[in-house]
Amino acid sequence: MICTIYSHHLGLEKIKEIFLSHVPKGVFSSNGENLEFEVKGGILSPSKRVTIFYRERAVSSYQIPQIDDSELTANLKGLYGFVDSLPTENEKVKGLFLHKIQTLNSEFSIREDKGEIKELNAIIADLAKEFDAVLFVQPNTIVSKSETQHFLDKDLNLIIDTEGKCEIEDLEVHINSEYFDNDQTELDEDQIERKAKNEEILERENIKINKHLPCIESETETTIRSAKEIAERVSVLAVTNLVAFNSISPEEAIDYLQNYKLWELVTEGEKEFLANPTEDKKMYETWKCEGIWTLMWALKKVDTLDFPNEFCNLENISAENYPVAKDKDPFEFINAVNEVRSKKEILDAADLYYRYNWACVDERIKGKQIENINPGIVYERQYALNWLIHYLDQDWDDVTCDT
Repeated sequence: MICTIYSHHLGLEKIKEIFLSHVPKGVFSSNGENLEFEVKGGILSPSKRVTIFYRERAVSSYQIPQIDDSELTANLKGLYGFVDSLPTENEKVKGLFLHKIQTLNSEFSIREDKGEIKELNAIIADLAKEFDAVLFVQPNTIVSKSETQHFLDKDLNLIIDTEGKCEIEDLEVHINSEYFDNDQTELDEDQIERKAKNEEILERENIKINKHLPCIESETETTIRSAKEIAERVSVLAVTNLVAFNSISPEEAIDYLQNYKLWELVTEGEKEFLANPTEDKKMYETWKCEGIWTLMWALKKVDTLDFPNEFCNLENISAENYPVAKDKDPFEFINAVNEVRSKKEILDAADLYYRYNWACVDERIKGKQIENINPGIVYERQYALNWLIHYLDQDWDDVTCDT
């Protein structure tokens, strides 16, 4: 493989056009999902062939996270983590490169399979310029600029290699408006203020900040779950949590949920857990304490979401404010709840935990464990917060915590 070219732009036809402009006698053919470009040989000259592996994101957009789950999107997230882990002698260029990765929509790799096309160097140079691309290059190829794996800009200059070397002073980041999500073309004032305030919090707490992490949804485009829906969800969670901590048997939990007309609100995942609560599953479910705490905070039954370095203690919630207990009808709690925290408060927390989780994932990508916060607590709280704000309209079992 000579190189992999990444671009904000799409255009398989443009790739063909550039190849043919340099080698008019070349012929394209399709090989499954790939393209083959062949220059037929003669009596004294052998044929030459190049394979082009092209793919693009399922949904072209500026916002990589939260958009689609195509293979390329997953690859771009990995690419971001890889670049972010590299040392650098130019922090400014590395930061711009990370920003540029967030704009990428297509990827195509070029491999020489047979012979050498002498025009290939010029073809790659034209492709890089035309697509305003960045190139991932292995050492010892026709376009290499380093003895280790490295990235080149559209002018084939070194952006960064695995040793942190850089030979440019700036990197352009262009974004076509057609690739913005319609609701992300302009940010609302509350989104900008929320991001800035939460970055100040992270700075005070000495948590790594990703300045290029986008804003979450604005207040105008967010609908918070209703008080009743939250109260019902936390009631079911509270029952399954008792099983996780061996306070009641799964049979007792099922009887309770059925007797008090909550069974239809139990998710498929929770039903599977109650049907076979292995020790591993119980351990996993105990983490849902943090989800319960977060939902109780949303219902104003808990005063604060404390710094996520120590586990919550559900026993600190008074019995009259807790949804379930032996012989207690959970609908006493559900029907009495009529207030939810403001949209601003919940979005502030969702945005903050989004940034906390990015810092946790960033350390994990590097093979390290973040020290001053607990990744498990962060994840469970972000999970509950994403459910509260209807993130991607996902049901409880399907909530994702993208970073």
